[in-house]
Amino acid sequence: METFIMATATLTSKGQITIPVQVRTALGLDTGDRVEFVEMEDGKFAIIAANHSIQDLKGLIRKPAKAVSIEHMNQAIAAQGAKAG
Repeated sequence: METFIMATATLTSKGQITIPVQVRTALGLDTGDRVEFVEMEDGKFAIIAANHSIQDLKGLIRKPAKAVSIEHMNQAIAAQGAKAG
């Protein structure tokens, strides 16, 4: 059975909120860390810790099975641009 954290914050007149401690802990946030607000569907947003380096993303996307040349990429971009315009 999953346990979900329910927390509430109040927006100040300056548009600021304090992220509740249990949310900061769950996201691994510390002073000076950044967060991203990602729009989902139906007007909902997800808060994601943006405190990881680019190195943390290594291995997230698989290598393509076959290498693609710059020429082939340019042709694909031109073809897509022709469809859009």
